Amino acid sequence: MVPKYAFLTKGVGTHPEKLASFEAALRTAGIAAYNLVKVSSIFPPYCKLISKEEGLARLKPGQIIYCVLSSNETNEPHRLIAASIGLAIPRDTAIYGYLSEHHSYGQTADAAGDYAEDLAAMMLATTLGFEIDLDKSWDEQKELYQIENHIVLTRNITQTAIGNSRGFWTTVLAAVVFIMND
Repeated sequence: MVPKYAFLTKGVGTHPEKLASFEAALRTAGIAAYNLVKVSSIFPPYCKLISKEEGLARLKPGQIIYCVLSSNETNEPHRLIAASIGLAIPRDTAIYGYLSEHHSYGQTADAAGDYAEDLAAMMLATTLGFEIDLDKSWDEQKELYQIENHIVLTRNITQTAIGNSRGFWTTVLAAVVFIMND
C-alpha cells in the first residue's frame, strides 16, 4: 500500500460548535466527504504531486483516504492561528521525502510555512543520516536545499485565520492527501 499520488489542500471554518467548525474547514478544503486516516510524515518514493482538482477527481465519497493533517483552532476573538504542512522532496524520486506538520498561534502564513519547510528539510536530512545547517544548505536563487549530494525541493501549504470576533470556534487545517489508485 504505497501511494502513487498526493495533493495539497487547506481550509478554514467558523461555527459556534468546535466540531462543526472543523467540519466546515474540511468542506472548504474539499475533503469532508471522505473518511480520513492520519498518517505520519513520509512522502513515498515515486509518488507524484498532483493538483487538488486532479486528486479530488480520483476519489469517491465515503472512501477511506490517508493524509498528513495539521489543524488548529481557537474560540478566542482576534487570535491569529496557523496550520501548515512542509514538504521536503528529493529531486531523485527513488528516495523518499519528508512531511512536517506545524500549527501555531500568532504566526503569519509566511512564517508558519517557512518554519514547516525548514522542519521538513531538517527531518529529512537527519533521517537520511546527514547533518544540516539550514542557512548554509538553502540556495536562495534556486529556492532549494542542497543536502550532501541531494537536491531537495521544498514547499508548504498553510492556512491562517483570525479568531471570530463573536467567540465562535475558528478552525484552520492543511493536509497532504495520498491516493493509492490510478
